[in-house]
Amino acid sequence: MFLHFHPYKPFIFKNTKTLIIGTLPPFRFSKKSFKSKDVDFCYGSQDNLLWQVLDKIYNLNLLYDNSKDAIKQRKEFLKSYKIGICDIVASCKRENIDASDLGMQDIILRDLISYLKEYKNIKKIIFTGKNSKNGPEFFFRKLIKKNNLKLQKIENNQIRKHLLSFENRVITIYSLTSPSNAANRSIATNLLYKKRKMSNYNYSTFDFRVDEYKIAFS
Repeated sequence: MFLHFHPYKPFIFKNTKTLIIGTLPPFRFSKKSFKSKDVDFCYGSQDNLLWQVLDKIYNLNLLYDNSKDAIKQRKEFLKSYKIGICDIVASCKRENIDASDLGMQDIILRDLISYLKEYKNIKKIIFTGKNSKNGPEFFFRKLIKKNNLKLQKIENNQIRKHLLSFENRVITIYSLTSPSNAANRSIATNLLYKKRKMSNYNYSTFDFRVDEYKIAFS
């Protein structure tokens, strides 16, 4: 067993309106041992598609390397669109060196409720994963249950959506398909994806994420 800790502090500022929440980056980020196209920042793994999807949606022309400019681009984008990032897992223990959520043990969570109290302009939460075990929504539900809070499900055929009534404001919550390539299998079985694929043979799992994330980030 070894300790896998989150290498980045929450990236939140006073006027943050949208908060992205995931779990943990790969262990190599904790060791600062990067692949050639990794970016030393949240969701910077070259194997994670979040920044590629946002790049496509917002036409960002991002760099994908270990440079300081690549980090700066991402931070400037987030600030300009009032988007923060605060992954929910502070640390865990693992038996295997991988980024699997299911492989996490002895998990210590960040106190996201305190962040929501402090940053009162947050009106939207975007989970980079759904309610599977050890996913961001799964852990968030545990936290709010301790505070006697509940998510209200909003029926939507395209995207998983909830509302949270919290301290005199309503927070809209989207749970998205994971930006990890490991989620491609689940996308392939998605009925909406199959329908779009039938209409357009070139429609890809990446395109599916772009369409879904557009809804959440709009």
